[in-house]
Amino acid sequence: MSVTTIVIGESGTGKSASMRNFDPNNTLLIQSVKKPLPFRTGNWRRIERDLPAGGNIFVCDQSDRIIKFMQRTSRKIIVLDDFQYILANEFMRRSAETGFQKFSDIGRHAWDILTAAANLPDDVRVYILAHSQSDEFGNTKLKTIGKLLDEKITVEGMVSIVLRTMVRDGHYQFTTRNSGSDTVKTPMGLFEDEVIDNCLASVDEAICKYYGMEVHSLKAAA
Repeated sequence: MSVTTIVIGESGTGKSASMRNFDPNNTLLIQSVKKPLPFRTGNWRRIERDLPAGGNIFVCDQSDRIIKFMQRTSRKIIVLDDFQYILANEFMRRSAETGFQKFSDIGRHAWDILTAAANLPDDVRVYILAHSQSDEFGNTKLKTIGKLLDEKITVEGMVSIVLRTMVRDGHYQFTTRNSGSDTVKTPMGLFEDEVIDNCLASVDEAICKYYGMEVHSLKAAA
């Protein structure tokens, strides 16, 4: 099975920027919302038609097409940015519908993506970036579109690694330990430190070494 990692955090806390050191030649970025990357893009190029040569950024919020791209790409690193808008965009397209069926469908589509990600080849790593939300008691989790969907699927429960963004004294970081009021979790011994640098390439390197996979995430030095 492939390794899926979820990164949760508020907008502007470095989720998308954490991709900056990935080698674009080995990375497929799936954007649910078309937007510029928050770093110098270099060899990051948008895919305009299904799987042409060269591009590595695919803009799509439809679960069936996302799954097809994940299954067809030869790249070992897949980033989905961001998960919440896959849910929200479908909800908005179907906002005129009454009843609960649309929530069941949206939950199923989220489950489909996570299940497909888990069943990719063993040497593939999938990174799902998502907004976080906190309740009135300060408990923080991945943001969905309502309690009804939460009752149908617990997204973090389908993966073994959940990181959370943190900004402290101007430094952008990830937390690797559960605070008691969030859904952060990592396998025993994967990270020694409770707080690490906000760099998915370094996270990917650690995951590869932990699970005995070849490391090819870091972009070549200039």
